[in-house]
Amino acid sequence: MPTNLKGRALAVALGSAAILAMSAGLGFAQTTMPMPMQMPMKAAQPQTVASTPNAMFMKNFNFTPTELTVKAGTTVTWKNLDGEPHTVVNDAGLFRSAALDQDDTYQFKFDKPGVYKIFCGIHPNMRATITVQ
Repeated sequence: MPTNLKGRALAVALGSAAILAMSAGLGFAQTTMPMPMQMPMKAAQPQTVASTPNAMFMKNFNFTPTELTVKAGTTVTWKNLDGEPHTVVNDAGLFRSAALDQDDTYQFKFDKPGVYKIFCGIHPNMRATITVQ
């Protein structure tokens, strides 16, 4: 009889641990349930990030490219491809965009040669450099 009681206690303990692990997202299998309502989705549009001249993109909480070189008189365009808002801020205070939602853009014309450091005012770890020749 004591062995049967120990076996039951072990089974209950293992079952409880499995339920706790699954509820914590550490489960052995995950199931998905269909959503009863459909949410409207934007049509997928190809995003050419690397080959767009005089442009920077905000994607995955980074500026892409992180370094850009342009000639004086060039207008640089920033576009937010993230689902979170971002801003474009010059660390010397020369310019600052409003919050840019997904697919919003901001432009600034660089008239003078120099090195311009920028960052996102909402996510300060997002940084980039623009060199104007």
